[in-house]
Amino acid sequence: MKSFSFVGALLVAALSTISSVHAEYVKSTEAVSATSANAMVMIDAGKDVAVPVYWMPNPAATATVILLPGGAGEIGNYEGTGHPTSNNFLVRSRQMFEDQGFNVVVMGAPTDMEGGLDWGDRVSSKHMDHIAKVIAFIKSKSDKPVWIVGTSRGTVSAAAAAIALGSQISGIVLTSSVTHSKKSGTSVTGQNLSKVTVPVLVMHHVNDACKVCVASEVPGMLKDFSGSAIKKMIIVSGGGNPTGDPCGNQHYHGFIGLEQEAVNTIGAWIKNPTI
Repeated sequence: MKSFSFVGALLVAALSTISSVHAEYVKSTEAVSATSANAMVMIDAGKDVAVPVYWMPNPAATATVILLPGGAGEIGNYEGTGHPTSNNFLVRSRQMFEDQGFNVVVMGAPTDMEGGLDWGDRVSSKHMDHIAKVIAFIKSKSDKPVWIVGTSRGTVSAAAAAIALGSQISGIVLTSSVTHSKKSGTSVTGQNLSKVTVPVLVMHHVNDACKVCVASEVPGMLKDFSGSAIKKMIIVSGGGNPTGDPCGNQHYHGFIGLEQEAVNTIGAWIKNPTI
């Protein structure tokens, strides 16, 4: 079991400010340079629907990570700020991923879904098409490998994308995975994980108290990725000051107090996937 040290709350609070510097708000049809400033981009999904993404280009990038938040997949008040305001683990840690040497894409819920993504939407063909359009946007800006990193309900999307779009991505990272759900097929384990052939990293906090994201069920879930030759599980402990909903972003479920160490570990594994 790996233990991480406490990360000061001031660092976490500063991330949103750091990552919003020089932010713009543009459409995917407008010129967005691979090396331009951070920008909210509305990716055309057809039928007057757009998928909002926050594009953070890194000129020295070795890969691109698509960050999929949990819950309803919403990333906050980007229309009023020009950048995501959600306090989700991945969203608030986005600058840390860029600092690891990655291009970063924070993907939000589509504009035609008031209230965001429901459980079933996470495994739908429509959602997979939206992810494919995000990947196409990325590949128009960078030729680096594309990885999908999901947290909580975002892990359901990441696993589904690895099944449906495996040839388009280089691997997935699942943090705080949904190990079971009352709705059939809407967990990670409810999918045909044997169809996943890309590398898989699963990271979970030993004290995650979310009832649908159970740490003790993660080893069995990892075995279900039988088609992946490279897969690894990392169970972490530590952090501090969990508050609120056990399934929320300020609890162990959201790696509170462990953000920097978690991202460092994820980044190192993406650069060198090992068993």
